[in-house]
Amino acid sequence: MVATNSGYVVVNDSNPDRSRVKIFFLDSRCKLVRAVPYPTNALDPEDLAMASDGTLWVADIGDNSPLSGGSGTRRSTIALWSLAPNASSPVIHRLTYPDGQPRDAETLLLAGDGTPIIVTKEPAGEIYVPDRPLQASTAAGVPLRRVGTFHPKDTGTPNPLSFLGAALVTGGAVSPDGTRAVIRTYADAYEFTVTGGDVVAAITTGTPTITALPNEPQGESITYTPDGRAFLTCSDQPKTTTILRYTPAPPLPASPAASAAAPPPRRSWLSGLTLTDITWLIAALGGFGVALVGVGVLGVRRNRRAARTAA
Repeated sequence: MVATNSGYVVVNDSNPDRSRVKIFFLDSRCKLVRAVPYPTNALDPEDLAMASDGTLWVADIGDNSPLSGGSGTRRSTIALWSLAPNASSPVIHRLTYPDGQPRDAETLLLAGDGTPIIVTKEPAGEIYVPDRPLQASTAAGVPLRRVGTFHPKDTGTPNPLSFLGAALVTGGAVSPDGTRAVIRTYADAYEFTVTGGDVVAAITTGTPTITALPNEPQGESITYTPDGRAFLTCSDQPKTTTILRYTPAPPLPASPAASAAAPPPRRSWLSGLTLTDITWLIAALGGFGVALVGVGVLGVRRNRRAARTAA
């Protein structure tokens, strides 16, 4: 789902009738304005993003394993479909994973320069970008390159899949001004600060703020409002679903400046002594001890002499 100034753009997936899998344009009340079909079958569209020039990118990247309800036949390529503003048909761009192994993925993000970023659901949190420019309408896929990983936390946010739901990446979006990016699971939204359009660096090196998305039936969609102030989410359901609005968690406090850092712990004067200093100190203490013994012996002798004289 993508929120626009006039409404929403949404894609559907997992429909047995492939002719009903389309790109839908809705008004602000979710009334259908137009539907754009794919020129050939889209196998499993899972996410949607809008570039700065208004081009829509549909991530046809889903590929459920048999353990998650898929067939035993996995995909050899995945695809991104691009739909230019006011175009009547999207264009396909095929991609392949570097090791040739299939993966289920449901998340598409766009970097500041328009580079598509795919985050997998299975295995969880692998981050890929194309290794070369995309090619339109070719049978062979452009290779992907793995550039990092994203590790969700077990936050305890209630969701239908419990701790598993907190670990599965199901969607993402970049704010309209490009300064923030969000990745969601079935349980939570992780928001990162983006610098210079480098979304990958934000995800792989940044510290996210986490917004709980509790008890969504099957939360697989997230987008920013057009003003970037809130998240909108909805669930993948075979019936009517509700668009939910969340206010993002406040950003984490900035790290204190070096000048404001806590002063280093005070060191004792002993910790600053060298080995030579310690040797001289031991010798001096030894000499002082000998002197004390000598003074004590003299004192005892004097006391004995005084006792004899008194007798």
